[in-house]
Parts: sequence; C-alpha cells; structure tokens
Amino acid sequence: MSAPTVTARRSRPRLPFPIAFAMPLALVERNARAGKHYWLTIVSGFFEPVFYLFAMGVGIGALVGTVEVDGRALPYAVFVAPALMATSAMNGAVYDSTQNVFWKLRFAKLYDTVLSTPMRPVDVAVGEISWALLRGLLYSTAFLAVAWAAGFVTSPWALLAIPACTLIGLAFASVGMAVTTWMTSWTHLEYVQLALLPMFLFSATFFPLSTYPEGLQWVVRATPLYHGVDLVRGLMTGDLHAGLLVHVAYLLVLGAVGVAVTARRIERLLLS
Repeated sequence: MSAPTVTARRSRPRLPFPIAFAMPLALVERNARAGKHYWLTIVSGFFEPVFYLFAMGVGIGALVGTVEVDGRALPYAVFVAPALMATSAMNGAVYDSTQNVFWKLRFAKLYDTVLSTPMRPVDVAVGEISWALLRGLLYSTAFLAVAWAAGFVTSPWALLAIPACTLIGLAFASVGMAVTTWMTSWTHLEYVQLALLPMFLFSATFFPLSTYPEGLQWVVRATPLYHGVDLVRGLMTGDLHAGLLVHVAYLLVLGAVGVAVTARRIERLLLS
C-alpha cells in the first residue's frame, strides 16, 4: 500500500483529544528509545557547565571574593552557579533541537515517515521540543544537585529554578528547531554556536549587568539567556522581585512563537 498523498494528509479528520494529546508523546518515546544507543553523548553534555562552575566559581572566585548585585554582596561562586545552571538548560535544549533535528529532517527523512501517520506538523514540533526539554531538564536538575552539594545554593526557593530552567529549555528548543528548518548544510550549525557563545559570555553570566556600559546593558537585556540567568539567579539566591515575572513572560512568549513557527515550517517543507 502506498503512503498517503499530500492531499490526504492535509484533509485528515481531527483526532479525539486523548489521541491527539498522545501523538507528541509517541515521538518523545521514540527519541527515548533511540537515546539508549547514544546515552554517553547525552550524559557528557552535563559536564561542561560543571567544569565551568568549579573553574570559575572556586578558582577565580578565590581571587574575586564577593560580587555586589543590587546592593547585596554574594560570594562569586554563588553568583556564577545560577548562570551556569541556566546555561546548562540552554545547551541541553539547543543541541537536541538543532543537530539531531537537522539529521532527522535532511538526511534520515524521519518526519516524512512520521507525517504519513495521523501525526500533524504541530505534533512533530511539540514532540521534538518536549524531548529537548527533557534533556535540558536532566542537565539542570543534575547541576542543581551538584551546586547544592558544593554549598553554592543559599535559598530554598532554588527548587523553583528547575521549572524555571524548563522555561529556558522551551524558549531555546523551540527557537532552535525553528531555525534548523532553514538550514541546508552542516556548516550552518556553526552559526548556532556563533550566536550561543556571546550570549554565554555576556548575559550577566560571569559579571553583573552593572559592569557593562549603559547602551550595552540594553542589548544584554534583549537576549533570552539573560532573562533565564536573572530568573534562576533570583530564585537560587532568594532575591524575589516583580521583574522575575517579566522574565517568565518573555520566555513563555518566545517558546510559543518558536513552536508556531516550527510547525508552520515543517508543514511547508514536507506537506507542500
């Protein structure tokens, strides 16, 4: 029996809610099963921010001492740890939503097969982004445990940093997958690193925002990682303020836009 035609796939009847809800979960399950064969690659992504934590927080922290943030003096390791936790969530989400998705889209042709089932483009987007979220959540949870064991966590509100990192993962995974749909060569993945590296270095990760010139501060505030870093830092240090809600809203909107763009791009690439 031949695969359904494009017209047939476009005219599929709407599925009942329980079945429609399960469609993205089927793709998550498929990725989890496949992940058993490259689990070492998944686990290795956790160590980079941990190495930075001890190199910067302990090594350089012994030279720096304390950092003043909004009138509060924080040990440098306590200041850096939340930023690296946010970075850990970003890395886990981005790597899965770019490199892995690019392979499935352009070479393995996985989504051509998937869309021959009742699964819709939005199900593909939600399923892949959910899997990337799980990877980012794994990294951030393990990182929080390491930071707590090292004594770099100073507030019980730090537990909320885990759902905060889920928001960070949502924003970066959805945008990362949307951008990947425009890529046509492996070399294009280098542009992802070109965008991530400046954000990692300058999103108030290693230095307070007040150390930057006023004009550059507004550029930093516009980046998604800055919103993630400031949100996680506020929770891990107990510095709760209304600005944290702005960070939540920013990340939610960015995630929703990314999912919508990804679904539309996959539909245009594979169903037209």
